[in-house]
Amino acid sequence: MSFGFFGIQFGFALQNANVSRIFQTLGANIDKIGFLWIAAPLTGLLVQPIIGYLSDRTWHPRWGRRRPFFFIGAVLASFALFLMPQATMLWMAALLLWILDASINISMEPFRAFVGDKLPSSQRTTGFATQTFFIGLGAVIASLLPYIFTNVFHMSNTAPAGQIGDSVKYSFYIGAIVFIASVLWTVLTTNEFPPDNIETWEEEKLRTKGLMKGLAEITKGIFTMPATMFQLAIVQFFTWFAFFSMWIYTTPAIAQNAWGTVDTTSKAYQDAGDWVGVMFFVYSAVSAITAFLLPVLAKRIGRKYTHMLCLVIGGIGFLSLILIKSHNLLLIPMIAIGLAWSSTLTIPYAILAGALPANKMGFYMGVFNFFIVIPQLVASAILGIVIKNIFHEQGIYALVIGGISMIVAGFMNFIVKDKDVPVQEMTPLQIVE
Repeated sequence: MSFGFFGIQFGFALQNANVSRIFQTLGANIDKIGFLWIAAPLTGLLVQPIIGYLSDRTWHPRWGRRRPFFFIGAVLASFALFLMPQATMLWMAALLLWILDASINISMEPFRAFVGDKLPSSQRTTGFATQTFFIGLGAVIASLLPYIFTNVFHMSNTAPAGQIGDSVKYSFYIGAIVFIASVLWTVLTTNEFPPDNIETWEEEKLRTKGLMKGLAEITKGIFTMPATMFQLAIVQFFTWFAFFSMWIYTTPAIAQNAWGTVDTTSKAYQDAGDWVGVMFFVYSAVSAITAFLLPVLAKRIGRKYTHMLCLVIGGIGFLSLILIKSHNLLLIPMIAIGLAWSSTLTIPYAILAGALPANKMGFYMGVFNFFIVIPQLVASAILGIVIKNIFHEQGIYALVIGGISMIVAGFMNFIVKDKDVPVQEMTPLQIVE
């Protein structure tokens, strides 16, 4: 049931490791990268709760509830992955990022609910850890592809102005194929459980039929979120602010801090971009390896304390990047960041799934994405201004800010109440126990 995430993360990793590089290659200044990236979180903010709501209300005897959305998102994302490296102008790349991220969100959001649908509480931590393993595996391969094409197959990583190097271009082509193939595997080899009481479910669906009723249901759901979800939202805000700073600024930061260049047309800059792929390979590999260690640790010290420990270690890894000039030593902090990434993809969802009503699992998983998206919007809006006006366009300080944010996220776990509770009807604004 989780294999499709291999392809989803393959595409997501190519996006995260290479889109800033593509933007700068096509002429974007470092202080404008964040604004160009704003399309990604905006699409998540709009798409995920809608897709979650729609998938909760979908049932087909053969195709189930979540799988139609896996497939539609995969087709659209593969199309965008194929076109992205063919962009010759900055506005084209920004538009394709919008399409790509929206499509990934269409596939990705129902996968979270899929595990919650099919597994009992006792197996959910392991279920989400399995997703994390496939996420890490997909990201490992995708992150390395440009480096492999450049250094093993001797493809060029540079190109004339306004064009993308072949090593990046063919990485995206392979990503398009892997995305659709992996998701199809899950679609064609899994089944889904029907609603517990199909007649009651149909009656509720009819009662809330229509655009205005649908919007009312979505709005009501947002303001009646379970207490645990609200507590986790605070942790998520600071966590995803950190990760988004990494995805936007690692390439220009490392190129400037360790390679000593800001010239995006230079071989040194493109080599730095390839090495960032290797760095992202390391954190993704660590996340895959540690995914199955997290449930063991969580049984000993509790899920929220496991998450706190991992985030603090990850934050220290972020902070150390400013001190390192050696290319090989840059891989060490990525081990710490990989541990934090593994926990972020596993523990919050395992805690959350136990606090959600089964008939609204998809919707609330979509709403939970708000607290991934909002910090990304904040990072997109402010980091470029801060880097330009306070740190004189030294991108490495975006990663320092990210590290501080991740450590704050770690200690925010103290407020999370981790217990599985049956959630039926919630009263408006019920965000405390």
